[in-house]
Amino acid sequence: MTETRQPEASVGAEIEVQRIRSLLKEQRFAEAISAATSLRKAYPENRDVLYLLALGQRQNRQIADALATLADMERYHPNASVLYQERGHCHVALKDAQHAIEAYEQAIRINPALPATWGMLEGLYKMIGQQEHREAAAAHVQKLKSMPPDVLSATGLFCEGDLVGAENLIRAFLLSHGDHVEAMRLLARIGVAREILDDAEILLSAALEMAPNYIELRRDYACVLLDRHKHVDCLKQLNLLLAKDPTNIDYRTLQATATVGLGDHEAGVIGFSAVLADTDPRSRAAADLHLSIAHSLKTLGRRPEAVVAYKKAIEVRPNFGDAYWSLANLKTYQFSVEEIAQLAAAEADPAIAAIDRYHLCFALGKAHEDRKAYETSFHYYERGNALKRAESRYRPDLLEQNTALQMATCTREFFAARAGWGATSNEPIFILGLPRAGSTLLEQILASHSQVEGTQELANIPRAALDLQGYNPDYSNPRYPACLAKMSADEFLALGEKFLTDTQIYRTGKVFFIDKMPNNFRHIGLIHLMLPNAKIIDARREPMACCFGNLKQLFARGQEFCYSVDDIARYYRTYLELMTHWSEALPGRILRVHHEDVVDDLEGSVRRILDYCGLPFEQGCVEFHKTERSIRTASSEQVRQPIYREGMDLWRHYEPWLGPLREALGDALERYRD
Repeated sequence: MTETRQPEASVGAEIEVQRIRSLLKEQRFAEAISAATSLRKAYPENRDVLYLLALGQRQNRQIADALATLADMERYHPNASVLYQERGHCHVALKDAQHAIEAYEQAIRINPALPATWGMLEGLYKMIGQQEHREAAAAHVQKLKSMPPDVLSATGLFCEGDLVGAENLIRAFLLSHGDHVEAMRLLARIGVAREILDDAEILLSAALEMAPNYIELRRDYACVLLDRHKHVDCLKQLNLLLAKDPTNIDYRTLQATATVGLGDHEAGVIGFSAVLADTDPRSRAAADLHLSIAHSLKTLGRRPEAVVAYKKAIEVRPNFGDAYWSLANLKTYQFSVEEIAQLAAAEADPAIAAIDRYHLCFALGKAHEDRKAYETSFHYYERGNALKRAESRYRPDLLEQNTALQMATCTREFFAARAGWGATSNEPIFILGLPRAGSTLLEQILASHSQVEGTQELANIPRAALDLQGYNPDYSNPRYPACLAKMSADEFLALGEKFLTDTQIYRTGKVFFIDKMPNNFRHIGLIHLMLPNAKIIDARREPMACCFGNLKQLFARGQEFCYSVDDIARYYRTYLELMTHWSEALPGRILRVHHEDVVDDLEGSVRRILDYCGLPFEQGCVEFHKTERSIRTASSEQVRQPIYREGMDLWRHYEPWLGPLREALGDALERYRD
């Protein structure tokens, strides 16, 4: 959860914070409290000021005041471990062991590198007769004592959100001390936080070889495999963990999540429901489980049950932005007047977490859109995008650099010199382009054919590109795609065969299968070299409709280019530029399908697509909405209905506010048909 950003303190304020620390060390508590109270008026959300004020109040035996200050601090900084540690100290002063334990346990959930907190827990567990917990706390105290001071300090920095400080300290330690399991684990966790998952996987795999019985390390490894969509490998690790602890709720939840990742949503619903039965029904975890169950029910087409599950998540956690947005994202659900009022009140709450706020903004955008209140709707979409973009690290220059390198490397002559390389299978059908361009509709049409398997947005091609990029890549001089020129026919054959083997888990025996990852348009050269006989379909949509469709869509993950007018326009223009290059370098290789043509002439478009894929015509492809299958994307409910024109020009309702988008797209408004 993202904490509220505190206002930058002036140099004078920083000096005053240091003076307050000195007053507390000198036990001049009344003076420290007075100074902190004054400073708080100027910086009411500042974490250091609130923490030092509460610390001084407790040390001055003003326990009720300290707890009130900590309650305010929690509104702004719910992930600050020192908040819960200090709350625990307050409850110890009140001789309230149970609440002290709850506070300390929350502190170590956030930051397990708190020796004093573990020591307090050890004593409290002993006092109330929880011997097993006491022994575990004592073991953790010993573990922290055995850790090198730099590793312990870096862990604390990481847990408090200082990634730069933690990474600098831990890298320096590894350079001077060599491989160290705990340091490697921490560096991997930093990599996960920065979404550098390939590096994290390598680090954890190496650390696990050094310490195969380190349970927490194996759990971290399973989570990274899950994030990298290596669901089979993830399940292997989870099975090892569950063999030792079969009732562990965390492992069982991860197991259900990995099962869903493999496309088995029925088993996912069963798994999540079983965990829910063993979970406190009022807890945050219960709300998350209701949400996961609802997502799977939605994917299975069981819409009424999904709605009930989403509402249960909201019932447990009233301001749960993701649950509200998920209801809106059904596309067919309309919020009542009362629900819209609840949404607006929650979004306006200054204490709400940023992640909930932008989910609520997108939900409100859809709610007002359904009621044709387009100006209000646009306001919320715009606000949600701004909040989401503010937390993103997306860099359009990296995509544009990669595009230039793809065009320089993957020329027509380059492909001609490698004709016939790769695996010969013609089973894969790649549907790619931009999100919200009609790719789910094309997938549903093709998956309605008796010979074609609809899978999901598979991560195999992007993962292969990341592997070619290499460990710790230099973005100023990237290895991929230039490395393609140095690879042999055998290497591309191996990549193609690996893709076919790894994707087998998503198939049920049909001749052909679909990979609908839209971002694969960036890697058509790699796809062609790996799988020269695979079919490639470019799903394209008129740029204003496509870009606005993305601006009002909040994605579960990825697609970070969708959260500003400038980013989505640049992305669309880059996509056109690269697709033009692929058409010139690989003439006749790619079928372009315009969404508008499919809507205007469904049967003609279906016949054209099937002819390209070498498939006989089947009426079921025209009646695609009757096909029952799992659909994971935002358009899942829409493609379960007959095709309709109403959504084609929805963006025109917002035209008064889309001048900047039109200007940013420029000549792409005409070139998209070239």
